[in-house]
Amino acid sequence: PTFFIPALGIVIANKPVLKLFKMHLITRFLSFLGLLFILQVITGQETSSLHKLQNPVNTAYLKKKLSKRGPNLVLNPRLERQLKQKIRTDPVVRNLYEGIRSNAQAILKKPFLKRELQGKRLLAVSREMLYRVNILALVYRMERDSKILDRLNHELQAVCAFSDWNPKHFLDVGEMALAVALAIDWAGEDLPENTVEQAKKALVNKGIKPSYKDIGTWWIGGDNNWNQVCHGGMVAASIVTADREPELAAKTIRRALDSIPKGLVAYAPDGVYPEGSTYWKYGTSFSVLTIAMLESAFGTDFGLSDSPGFMESAHFRLLSNAPSGYYYNFSDCGDKRRETGDMTLAWFAQKTGNAAFFEKERFLRPVEDMGKMDRNAGAALVWISQFKEKERQVPPRAWIGQGENPVALFTSDDNDPYKYYLGAKGGKGMNNHGNMDAGSFVFELDGVRWSVDPGNQNYYQLEKTGFTLWKNCQDCERWTLLTKNNFGHSTLTVDGALHKVDGQAIISNFEKGKHPEVTFDLSAAFEGQLKQAFRRFAKDGDRSLLIEDRIQVLDSTKWVAWQLITQADVEMIKNAAVLHQEDKKLLLENLSHPEVSFSVISLDPPPLALDRRIPGLKRLELRIPAYLLKDGENQIKVQLSGF
Repeated sequence: PTFFIPALGIVIANKPVLKLFKMHLITRFLSFLGLLFILQVITGQETSSLHKLQNPVNTAYLKKKLSKRGPNLVLNPRLERQLKQKIRTDPVVRNLYEGIRSNAQAILKKPFLKRELQGKRLLAVSREMLYRVNILALVYRMERDSKILDRLNHELQAVCAFSDWNPKHFLDVGEMALAVALAIDWAGEDLPENTVEQAKKALVNKGIKPSYKDIGTWWIGGDNNWNQVCHGGMVAASIVTADREPELAAKTIRRALDSIPKGLVAYAPDGVYPEGSTYWKYGTSFSVLTIAMLESAFGTDFGLSDSPGFMESAHFRLLSNAPSGYYYNFSDCGDKRRETGDMTLAWFAQKTGNAAFFEKERFLRPVEDMGKMDRNAGAALVWISQFKEKERQVPPRAWIGQGENPVALFTSDDNDPYKYYLGAKGGKGMNNHGNMDAGSFVFELDGVRWSVDPGNQNYYQLEKTGFTLWKNCQDCERWTLLTKNNFGHSTLTVDGALHKVDGQAIISNFEKGKHPEVTFDLSAAFEGQLKQAFRRFAKDGDRSLLIEDRIQVLDSTKWVAWQLITQADVEMIKNAAVLHQEDKKLLLENLSHPEVSFSVISLDPPPLALDRRIPGLKRLELRIPAYLLKDGENQIKVQLSGF
């Protein structure tokens, strides 16, 4: 504040005055700062304002900090020397590098890329280019093989000759810009001058400048993975072209540093990524790439990794891997994890020294079994080479994460013979990539997934039919799909109605210990259908899960259906059902309403032609009339137990 500057000068010039007023002035100054901070919190400006203190980027800063002698992106001369040494001496790094070399030989046999859209997306082409550059440019950096350089040269010429990189769907631009920037940064000194010139012009004209137009740039202040991916590509392009367009580069990096924190809010407070585990991989991989690029180029990540919940999200990712090899696949998450180790998770291992995040055994898979590697494998090998184990700290075996899509995860030790696993969630349908699945759960025992989430569907296959996939109003077409609505999830349904799309289900109670339990308040998801609904999951034994629903019905409520989605074969017995799968059995006991029997509704084939077809899928349903849930008898209790 300007009035403090002359006042401070007068006080300092007069020592008696300084003695009298020093504490008063400091107190007033601190009070003013406190008031300013409160006003910022009230107006919702605290994150961006505080972050600007760590955003010194301007043209002068780039000229001072950026090394003219590369590389600058993820690699720098010191990290390059370390990587080369580790390839010789570290078995994990050497094995992964051999996998990358094998992938490079396969790329040499592929046709060059063409500007071929799939529906509205060029994304598959951009991703393939990012993969090819990560592989080829790293191998060239390590070996200086002229054949690899020639191939990289022609790959660059092909994509830089495209009419554009499809800015209407800016993810395509983000990934392509990162690919081209990495190629120039890692191999530009040996590429033909005309290729480097062509590539840098393309980065500016097809990458950075379109990000300042109105079409397709909603992601700039967005709160999902587009923010992470697109800003990452723009940062890479800006670092590489700062020698040609310093003002534009500085402006773009500064914009990214102001905007990326808005995309990282999704991780708060505990690290749950609301779009699910595979979208965690997507968004987070670009965030750690951006952090790695900033650190290699400027020596700092400007505080990005300090975003609330970001570092903790490694626990979420690790716990989302079930014993069966499947993910806890809520939202638009994929079904099953790759056999090769998680290279994004390894960044967290490198930063923390926690070996629990470093999947060493998977990284040591035989090269011939690795197949096509991660499209960021080259960059990831740099941070994998920096890993130094300090500890092995596994996440708690009973863990919850709050936030927009709160989840609870119960698992057991690696040596547990029963391989117990529960993933349960709250949230709301309106979340990014969300479903009407509040209160749903997946459950595994004996290595078998008994309660399944139907997972994701191919976007393009839906979109090309004219299906409206991305609108999420209460009556929008998205909710007709079994993978998206509550009829395809192991939750409750009232009177055959959809959940309230904006009804946020929260975790209301959590207890740790040998027999952990968690309670979700689902009331908002059933607004207008029930007075209230609470769902409690309790691990009541080493091979047992108790699900207790406490419900208050309305006068208009007709019935409540308890649902379990499964692929298992079902055998009906009195007051119960037995599930059979992979020579294992699971007992479902209806503890609260023995007069009501389970029924089975086949979902194979599914209700709609556009629905995802899952072999043997069925809904096991306990439909309870509302009159049985009145007069204090308002609990539905079902126990799942192995035998």
